[in-house]
Amino acid sequence: MKIAMKAPDALKIHCKDKVFLKPKDVNAIKTELEKRRYNFTDKNLMIVLKSSKFLTRKGQAGTYSYVQRYPSIGHDENGK
Repeated sequence: MKIAMKAPDALKIHCKDKVFLKPKDVNAIKTELEKRRYNFTDKNLMIVLKSSKFLTRKGQAGTYSYVQRYPSIGHDENGK
């Protein structure tokens, strides 16, 4: 199992593990990260989710959910 030292890397690992195939709200994402012993601050997690290039945000303020933009991520954000 890979270990991420930063929230963006943890989300990438989750994406590769197909966690985001179905929309997940912020609480579900945080719970999933905590199961894997990641404890990022709420503020940090929200910034990373909002700026992620491989996730799409759906819904309205207070009820956002996040889902993968692509069927699977087998490369980094630079296409490698």
